[in-house]
Amino acid sequence: MKKRIFLVVGLVFLMALISGCSQTNLPITSESTGFWNEYIVYPLSLLIIKVAEFLGGSFGLSIIIVTLIIRLAILPLMIKQTKSSKAMQALQPEMQALKEKYSSKDQKTQQKLQEETMKLFQKHGVNPLAGCFPLLIQMPILIGFYHAISRTREIAEHSFLWFDLGSPDPFYILPLVAGATTFIQQKMTMAGTANQNPQMAMMLWMMPIMIIVFAISFPAALSLYWVVGNIFMIVQTYFIKGPEIKAETGKAGGAKK
Repeated sequence: MKKRIFLVVGLVFLMALISGCSQTNLPITSESTGFWNEYIVYPLSLLIIKVAEFLGGSFGLSIIIVTLIIRLAILPLMIKQTKSSKAMQALQPEMQALKEKYSSKDQKTQQKLQEETMKLFQKHGVNPLAGCFPLLIQMPILIGFYHAISRTREIAEHSFLWFDLGSPDPFYILPLVAGATTFIQQKMTMAGTANQNPQMAMMLWMMPIMIIVFAISFPAALSLYWVVGNIFMIVQTYFIKGPEIKAETGKAGGAKK
């Protein structure tokens, strides 16, 4: 689990580094140069504009529709990642038993531990890296969409519902909803594991707080994108991990009684 957390943080840092060298402070147009701009950010920006034109000029609805399209497009990757996580979680007792059996820190014992662990993976047909590959594809798409929203000038010139898309939500409703949906989504994703891992339990509370703090100063268009993405993830997680979530809820209810 620690390795996965470090991997996610590393991917975010890498994408931030790449995008930081890609004219992120400049509006995205057909004349923007660089691989990141030409093949990821601009096509997504153009898609938002075209969908808005189809919807009668509503960039708010366009952000919602395009967010759903992108989430549906990467849904197979998310399902694959979830299945891989479940498989690894199911092997945790056996992996822990191997660690206890080969607890010595000498080199030969550790090599034996690695060999036995790999045999365990092969026996159950589990690839420990399978859950990482979907992330490598998802992160550029999601971060690219984030940049497309923040760098498309037309979006900042329009309003949606009670807020201007290019300015922070004046009533802080979107930031609070973004934080709440982040908490719900993470709670559902971590069903059955957060109580066993202090680091994950801490992230369960830290992430929503960070999202609220950032969303208060971010353009409302970005907060809208985050909220829609979270709602999609909540529905997706419910259908994928429904039995686990119900089981954990049942245990919590039984404990209260």
